[in-house]
Amino acid sequence: MEMENRANFGYMGRNFSDLSINDSSAFSDCNSDRSGEFPTTSSQSRRLLVACTSENSDELIRQLVSDLESCSIEEQKQAAMELRLLAKNKPENRLKIAKAGAVKPLISLISSSDLQLQEHGVTAILNLSLCDENKELIASSGAITPLVRALKTGTPTAKENAACALLRLSQVDENKAPIGRSGAIPLLVNLLENGGFRAKKDASTALYSLCSVKENKIRAVQAGIMKPLVELMSDFGSNMVDKSAYVLNLLVSVPDARTALVNEHGIPVLVEIIEVGSQRQKEIAVAILLQVCEDSVTYRTMVAREGAIPPLVALSQSVTNRAKQKAETLIEFLRQPRSGNAAAAATARTSEVSV
Repeated sequence: MEMENRANFGYMGRNFSDLSINDSSAFSDCNSDRSGEFPTTSSQSRRLLVACTSENSDELIRQLVSDLESCSIEEQKQAAMELRLLAKNKPENRLKIAKAGAVKPLISLISSSDLQLQEHGVTAILNLSLCDENKELIASSGAITPLVRALKTGTPTAKENAACALLRLSQVDENKAPIGRSGAIPLLVNLLENGGFRAKKDASTALYSLCSVKENKIRAVQAGIMKPLVELMSDFGSNMVDKSAYVLNLLVSVPDARTALVNEHGIPVLVEIIEVGSQRQKEIAVAILLQVCEDSVTYRTMVAREGAIPPLVALSQSVTNRAKQKAETLIEFLRQPRSGNAAAAATARTSEVSV
């Protein structure tokens, strides 16, 4: 598996190894499921409420894990739903439930043709994956393929929670490539393009994690990710500009991604972000364009013709040294002669970009 590190970027005596973009506030991690449902009339409701507030829920957990393998779908649903909520509402239960043997039977439920049962299985696995100690067990127990299937066939909630669960598993580096190879990337791209706001947010976060691996970047570009990314970046009311731009910033290290960005009319969108975006949005747009323009005279010409230099000059007056240097470097790119010396200058620079 080839992990791509953000290497140094040197240009005309400057080194930009320390000019990383802080993405920590752009991506909030997927939380446990946002459902608030409790059964309200049965004895199961009472025992679940007691278990959620009790210090000792071990006996109930053992019974529920046993019920997951019942011959009755209704008993399976009830057990999966209660385990889902126990894991959601009490973090210490997540390890207890996994140690009680719930992981494999819950994974088997994800392949159920009953959509509600599938949703409970997906979401229970998501909630268990919030415990870092459970991630390796969940992945090694065969969860990736069923979760990808739920991304394709599940309810809207199951799809969102499957994306979150895959995100959690992808935080273990060894899982990134297997998740990509399982067919998750095109389905996440589809969710990014066609899902609701939460689905778009969860899909973009999962894609951001997965696309730190080069082979997943290529898969994402081949799946048509550039179209929804550019559309979301162009919609300042979508609350997705930052997330989309950060995913794009990862992808443009791949040559095909730069071509796709241009073909989807992404350069005018990036220039507009430099003109009217927030400070952070401006910085990430400049970081993307630095990579796009680094070795291409054609792309430099396109960016200059879109009117990028005036807003870049304004950004170069920024109070932050990081934004100032990036803007100045991109201005120098755009003002270079469009032939001859450009290639020589590109050859003299360090070959990789750190943003």
